[in-house]
Amino acid sequence: MNYGDILPSIARASISERFGLNVRKPDCPPQFLEHGATFVTLTRDGALRGCIGTLEAHRSIVIDTRQNAKAAAFHDPRFPPLLETEYDLIRIEVSLLSEAEPLAFSSEEEALLQLRPGTDGIIFECGSRRSTFLPQVWESLSEPRVFLAQLKQKAGFPAGFWAEEIRLSRYTVSKWKEVHG
Repeated sequence: MNYGDILPSIARASISERFGLNVRKPDCPPQFLEHGATFVTLTRDGALRGCIGTLEAHRSIVIDTRQNAKAAAFHDPRFPPLLETEYDLIRIEVSLLSEAEPLAFSSEEEALLQLRPGTDGIIFECGSRRSTFLPQVWESLSEPRVFLAQLKQKAGFPAGFWAEEIRLSRYTVSKWKEVHG
């Protein structure tokens, strides 16, 4: 099994347990026992079907992947729980996040200049609200100002909102998609 196939296979095996399916669990390399933060993204026919993840590493990569796979399939509040009839129709992508790096800025313009389209995942925080977009979101929101506006809206603020207490952090990901022949 290819190294890049392991995390998506772990995610699929975790989802399959809910349906009582006998899916072989791949062997886990030692590095996946280290703490790591992952996001599991499910798509069906190219459309988002669930995406849940962790921003800070607090458990092993393998456990984080398993838990986020179940959450993406059955507890993403944007979608109804995955049905067994959809199981073979979904495709799984697992993103392993780097540690987040805070950005320093004194205005929205300065913040926008630091964003790296296609490279950065961004965490937006203000008060108790927080949102994030994985780097993959740049594919559909390629303009930094629009990307940040959507991130603010995801956190429950208007697109034009700006405040001194806004905090932004960036991270990168290694990602693996399921390969189906």
